Amino acid sequence: MSFHMHLRAVPDSEVRLEYAWLHAFMGAAWDWDVHQAEYEAGVAESIEKDFSAVNDLCEAGSKLSEGRGGVWELPVFGGDLICHSADEQPPFLHLPPDAVRQAAAFLRDVSFDVLWGTAGPKLHASFGPGWAEADVREIHARHHADLSAFYQRAATAGEAVVKAFWY
Repeated sequence: MSFHMHLRAVPDSEVRLEYAWLHAFMGAAWDWDVHQAEYEAGVAESIEKDFSAVNDLCEAGSKLSEGRGGVWELPVFGGDLICHSADEQPPFLHLPPDAVRQAAAFLRDVSFDVLWGTAGPKLHASFGPGWAEADVREIHARHHADLSAFYQRAATAGEAVVKAFWY
């Protein structure tokens, strides 16, 4: 079983902050063909199992983004939390357009190399002894680049981002 973070950019006026609506909206896009088409169009992104480590990478930028009010949290775990009433299902997160712009600016302004210089040794160690540092670095560099591009496109379009955590 794997665990995914799935992101979709959408006009904020179309979003309903209701669990059932968000479940249907995000679930409809998890069909592989739909997801692939949205990914290719630049309106969807996903990270399998590594999203918590990507958050740890972003957290390394917390001291570098002082005065920005914790924007390092926005790319992965930031946003308005919408939970199932019985807490039986994974939550959704909603980032309004202003927070999407802040996430895009953070990912653009704080370089991957600086983040890796701070968080890299811990992230490499978390992968276990069989992993070469260069391979772990490349995984995180790709996630950072993909998230940066996704958030930049969404920010430029003035869109919100909805996040789902599926298992």
